[in-house]
Amino acid sequence: MKKTTYNKLVRDKIPEMIEKSGKKAVIYIADDKEYLEKLYDKLIEEIEEFKKNPSPEELADILEVCDAIREYFNIDANEVEYIKKKKFEERGGFYKRIILKEVIVREDDEK
Repeated sequence: MKKTTYNKLVRDKIPEMIEKSGKKAVIYIADDKEYLEKLYDKLIEEIEEFKKNPSPEELADILEVCDAIREYFNIDANEVEYIKKKKFEERGGFYKRIILKEVIVREDDEK
């Protein structure tokens, strides 16, 4: 018998898909603390996958994890969208590719 250990958060239907393929999925339900840790791990994993393969599918995975994190903290999606738009209006986005290298303060402005 061969087994592969993952010990990572997976999408809700993955165990069912594994079972339908004739394999056995060994799972458990994470408590709140572990779930949040695994969500953060999953976000990093999905970002790394996107960096290797920038595609709509990989971006969708990142957004799915972000939605789960938002839900975990009971943050309203409409509120997030409102804040996002407000920040865009006030500070702009990231589309002009501006890199802030440094800020120089003149001596007469230090008062």
